[in-house]
Amino acid sequence: MTAEGVERFNACLAAGGVALFPADTVYGLAADPESPAAVERLYRLKGRPPERPTAVMFFSVDDALAALPDLPAPTRGALERLLPGGLTLLLPNPGRHFPLACGPAPERLGVRVPRLAGGLEPLTAALGPVLQSSANRSGGPDARRLEDVDPTIRNGVDAELDGGELPGTPSTVVDLTHFADGGRYEILREGAVRAAEVGSLLDTR
Repeated sequence: MTAEGVERFNACLAAGGVALFPADTVYGLAADPESPAAVERLYRLKGRPPERPTAVMFFSVDDALAALPDLPAPTRGALERLLPGGLTLLLPNPGRHFPLACGPAPERLGVRVPRLAGGLEPLTAALGPVLQSSANRSGGPDARRLEDVDPTIRNGVDAELDGGELPGTPSTVVDLTHFADGGRYEILREGAVRAAEVGSLLDTR
């Protein structure tokens, strides 16, 4: 991972392209979340049904909070405790931000902020936010290495970044849409972060 690679990543997305990149969990695909054409291409590359929601990735917690000013205060606090890290948070989205990521439920948004350390640190210069999804065919195995990505996907993207071998476990998905109502949450998929750790971070007693 180099600064020049991140510049290519930024330029690719600014031009409406689709990029293949490493996160703190598995390899992913990224597109401008405000570009219908780019998002449609990303979905087509994956073979993902267009009605299925995906996540928006920010490259800092501050950027995520700034983009979602209408989050309830308890939910903002939970986001700050949980991120950055290997989690996808489903958040209430009363402002209906990033509708292309939301599928048929615009009042709910998936959010990622990866932990970018070591060889991934140059990605902190990514301009983001990006609409992102794992770099696999829909329902297929996640990619730990660039070489593990389906050749049809690699041939279809406009830029790719090599981050070496990644942990290979997808993010844990946590539903915080009702967190402001008494701290309610639900683990929808346990992955890179254990459920017990999520519970510990959300327990403010």
